[in-house]
Amino acid sequence: MPRFSNTARAILNGMKPRVLVLDDDLEFTQLLEYNLGRLGCETLVTHNGMQALQMARAELPDVILVDIMLPDLDGLSVCEILYAQPSTRDIPVFILSALDESWARTRRSRARFAEYFTKPLI
Repeated sequence: MPRFSNTARAILNGMKPRVLVLDDDLEFTQLLEYNLGRLGCETLVTHNGMQALQMARAELPDVILVDIMLPDLDGLSVCEILYAQPSTRDIPVFILSALDESWARTRRSRARFAEYFTKPLI
């Protein structure tokens, strides 16, 4: 029997993929929530790292979108903690940041993320 990711399983079961968005910019999160909703996703939104970690463990989303510059923990620290937790280790994390990716490369070995996107996104 083939192995499917959580996202693929959700789609196959007729469930909406669940996306956790972590960004302190209210307008940006509203824009993401709107566009992800149009694509058929259920969106969970949080504006600080500690709340995102709690929500990720409680909700086990299919994908997590993380900004780097946050009011409490930086996004790379959030990635490190998510990867260290067995329950969240396998959730794909995508960075959405205004910072250049070279800034994050120094911590990439500890902060696991699938892809890095620089804002503004088109």
